[in-house]
Amino acid sequence: MNLLPQSHTEFHSPGYWDQFFKKRGTKAFEWYGDYPELCGVLHKYIKPVDPILVVGCGNSRLSEDLYDVGCRNIVNIDISDTVVRQMKEKNRNLRPLMSFTKMDIMQMEYSDGGFGVALDKGTLDALMVDDSEQVVSDINKMFQEIGRVLKLGGRYICITLLQDHILKKVLEYFPSQGWPVRIHKIHTEESENSEKEFHMPVFALVCTKFKSMPNMKPILEVSNFEDKVQRFETVEKIKSVVKEMQYYAIMRQQLSKRSLVGEQVSLSLYSDVSSSPRYTLHIVDSLVKSPNSFAIFIVPQGRETEWMFSTDTGRIQLSKSAGFERLIVASLNRNHHYENLDAIKTELSSKVMELVPPTFKMGRQVPFLSVGDNIGHRTMVHQGTSARSGDYVVEDVEADGGTMFRRLIFLSNPNVIQSEARLKADSTKKKGKKKLRYLIDKSYLACQHHVAMVAGLAFVQDFQKHFESELTLVLVGLGGGGLASFIHQHFPKVILGVIDIDPAVVTIATDWFGFQPDERMKVHVADGLEYIEKYTNDEKKHHAVMMDVDSKDLTVGMSCPPEPFIQTNILEAVRNMLHPGGVFILNLACRNEDLKKTVLERIRTIFESVYVKDLEGEVNAVVYAIAGDLKSSQDLGSADPTPGGATAEKHLTDVKSNIKLLESSVKRQQCSAEADLAEMVQDLTVI
Repeated sequence: MNLLPQSHTEFHSPGYWDQFFKKRGTKAFEWYGDYPELCGVLHKYIKPVDPILVVGCGNSRLSEDLYDVGCRNIVNIDISDTVVRQMKEKNRNLRPLMSFTKMDIMQMEYSDGGFGVALDKGTLDALMVDDSEQVVSDINKMFQEIGRVLKLGGRYICITLLQDHILKKVLEYFPSQGWPVRIHKIHTEESENSEKEFHMPVFALVCTKFKSMPNMKPILEVSNFEDKVQRFETVEKIKSVVKEMQYYAIMRQQLSKRSLVGEQVSLSLYSDVSSSPRYTLHIVDSLVKSPNSFAIFIVPQGRETEWMFSTDTGRIQLSKSAGFERLIVASLNRNHHYENLDAIKTELSSKVMELVPPTFKMGRQVPFLSVGDNIGHRTMVHQGTSARSGDYVVEDVEADGGTMFRRLIFLSNPNVIQSEARLKADSTKKKGKKKLRYLIDKSYLACQHHVAMVAGLAFVQDFQKHFESELTLVLVGLGGGGLASFIHQHFPKVILGVIDIDPAVVTIATDWFGFQPDERMKVHVADGLEYIEKYTNDEKKHHAVMMDVDSKDLTVGMSCPPEPFIQTNILEAVRNMLHPGGVFILNLACRNEDLKKTVLERIRTIFESVYVKDLEGEVNAVVYAIAGDLKSSQDLGSADPTPGGATAEKHLTDVKSNIKLLESSVKRQQCSAEADLAEMVQDLTVI
């Protein structure tokens, strides 16, 4: 028997509900949970002496259950004459003090302030089928009537699925009236009611009637844990938390019923003391058949950005190596304290058991896996906001072997390290006592593409002459300043100009990453595109231009650089900035092979010779584009060469010789640089 309406508009019709309850009979209809599931929340807010108005009562047993535990002053209304007659007949003798009346909630006949509680189980959801103008107008009337009949301090308690349009309306209406809003998650997952027709998560919305006061901040709260309430400053934040709770509940049901081979889902677990997720869980299913079908892998703090843990492909490889049908990869999120591995296991045990695969046999031991025997160490040293890039954190992370790193993370993409520097211990005496502090190690390059970009200087024609007198370089994109600081420290004759559009990034690099501009290294806060476009033939030429700019648009398959930087007019302007024989060094990170090919072909039409160094294990490739014919310093009289010809070969021989000069300069600075520059000019692709 199908009791669902043919159209959502039928929910407004008394005729639909009359027909519904005639078909249903007197059997209670509990879409939104039974009394045992609801009572823990309801009795926080309902006292036995409260006059209670139940709106849209239907044939639910909720009123009867409340009556039976001592709430005698209960008035029930419903738009359906059929259900009102059914419920009157059913309760006439058993519950003589409880009344049932046919009445429209939008036009109630009760006096002002007569009730302490207005209880709604699913009525708001039934009436607010969408956010069309007429429906919203009706809901406004409903809320106004509820507000009218409630006394000051009275509560509107609504059991609801909190669909998006309903949550939006609730958070617009009640805070504007000065009413605090609190949302409880109702734990209906273990319900014995097998006839539930909805399996969406259920919430109790509690809105308390206060006097509206000017300039009053909205009171917005969520309780997802027993007796624990979190307060939120903004509507957007409370919406995001509710969405996470809904998503978790739905995915929990799906995960218990089927395998997710070929797809990955992630879930957030919140604590009772923070509005930010405490754990992020990635669920990875594989075709492996194993007697141990389920395990949890705990990622140590600070390592969640590693490829193995931060990418779908890496987690699949981790799952295959572990050999389980379902592996949950649990990351520990910043802004939270974790005592030790055992405490984390205890904390996660009950929650992750909700995510077992269909093949899991209850009673089996669930293994916890990790790297090493500790959870790592992470300390937030600074946090702030960039007007261009949003919120960010600077944090110190302890890696394997006790090595410390400082990282810049933009929270819009929290699993990507924007910049990284290695820290070195420095013991200084102060008032006769040694004090350990950490300094930025400027001999460290955090990523292979930075090593390759440094190696690109060796492609400059007449490199030895310029390297020993003056070699001018423009770097577009500062980040934490690690690349600029390395070049500045190790190559004393390089004159470096750094361009970055974000003044906040310059401040971060200077205050937290040891970036120290001086006469040899100047920083310009400017739009890199505009800087390049405005460069004219009359201005000083440069021996090298480096481009290391991240893209904020993750939809095009190219994360570095942004597409405008590799348009023809910009590439031509870059070439115009260079001396003949100068080199354009580009960090290119492109997962779309067709797009990558297009970019390289475009560069080749503008620059006479182009080499590409693909970095093993990374999506990044570094492009070396030469402005001018390939004539070595010993062969300037040769005929114009073709790529791959004799002069090109001689040029590569010069490049390898130049690399030795670069490496020798690094060693002379007596720093522990680990950059293998020579390797970066091996196995080049000629475009």
